[in-house]
Amino acid sequence: MQNRTNFATKLGVILATVGSSVGLGNIWRFPFEAGRNGGSAFILIYVGCVLLLGIPCILAEFLVGRRSHANPVEAFGKLAPRTPWYLVGLMGIFTGFCINGFYCVVTGWTFSYFLTSLRGSFFEDGTDYSRFFTEFSTGTWQPILWAVLAMLAVHWVVSRGVRKGIEMSGRILMPVLFLLLLVLGVRGLFMPGAAEGLRFLFMPDFSGVTATTVLSALGQAFFSLSVGMGALLTYSSYFSDEVSLEKTAYQVAGLDTLVAILAGIVVFPAVFSFGIQPSAGPGLVFVTMPEVFAGMPLSNLWSSLFYLLLAIAALTSSVSLHEAVVAFISEHFELSRRKASLFVLMIVVCMGALCSLSIGVLGKYTLGGRNFFDMLDFLTSAFLLPFGGLLTTLFVGWKLGPASLQEELSSHGRYRVRLIKVYLFLIRFVAPICILAIFLFNLLM
Repeated sequence: MQNRTNFATKLGVILATVGSSVGLGNIWRFPFEAGRNGGSAFILIYVGCVLLLGIPCILAEFLVGRRSHANPVEAFGKLAPRTPWYLVGLMGIFTGFCINGFYCVVTGWTFSYFLTSLRGSFFEDGTDYSRFFTEFSTGTWQPILWAVLAMLAVHWVVSRGVRKGIEMSGRILMPVLFLLLLVLGVRGLFMPGAAEGLRFLFMPDFSGVTATTVLSALGQAFFSLSVGMGALLTYSSYFSDEVSLEKTAYQVAGLDTLVAILAGIVVFPAVFSFGIQPSAGPGLVFVTMPEVFAGMPLSNLWSSLFYLLLAIAALTSSVSLHEAVVAFISEHFELSRRKASLFVLMIVVCMGALCSLSIGVLGKYTLGGRNFFDMLDFLTSAFLLPFGGLLTTLFVGWKLGPASLQEELSSHGRYRVRLIKVYLFLIRFVAPICILAIFLFNLLM
């Protein structure tokens, strides 16, 4: 196995790992889920789910990654030799491939919308933004070109290595992302009707809470934190023993949740100001938000900043997905990082092209009523991610057990861990039950 490099600084650890978790799920899916499930009541339940499910799952992946200092496949093989547990890591690699296949298409959309906003022709009178998005996303070559450009940017970061690529990009992109969120959030607070959006976001009404609301919050917490796809496991394999896994898990979960709430502050005052329903759906960012920006002074400026925010969030998540696969290919087949990254790039681009074309000219070819894009999305979100997260928590809770948990969380005695029994209970019992609930909920929806 090749020598592995660690992250150089604790700040680099936090920013890179937060970048892995923060993605379109925070800025795109979270406002939609909150709007569909009653706003602030959903957010409070979501925060509880992060504490009960998200942090234990993050700790489980962190433990496997740093204890093994290996890619997802060899991590399980190293910690449980001569057993089938390595298949959990292999499933994570497959999941990363599948997610990147359609995620690169959406990332390309954000890049295109950002540059379209910059050009200044996006907000001409009479523009039908629903038609604009449909014509663009179903096009033959433009969406593929943007997806390729997005993946080339990801390839450039990953091929430069852990410190010069992943850590450096996190140190640059994550502060920019938070700055953009703050600027757009402050702008939203001064819009007419902003108070109504903030009440929706922060004044809980539990009268409409149902079991579906709770399960949706569980699912959002799980997917928002990027658990179950091997990305956090891979990043933690670059952690040194000086890194506190417990503290880092809280920082990642806290900052990830903060981004989601700030995204709500950006979106909800704006949509309420223009009389748009907060449950407008996943088309919120590509159809609804352009309509909002069109009615604002300096439309191009605010639209450009918003889509730059989306592009950065998508890019940092894509880097972590790419890295998990590249680490395995590079180490298992003894290839240079650059060659492994190029190999993964070619496969992901091919999958992305099929995903993009399946929305347009290949849309008639479906399986179970879903095109290739939707099939990969459904396969990963409903099956692979929950199953990967479930097996990882079972592995840590029951196969490795309390001694390994204590040793890694304390960083071999460097830190005092007071909640070890609580973490063990959550990893052994609460997290698996919650994940099974998510799995069944997605299966029946």
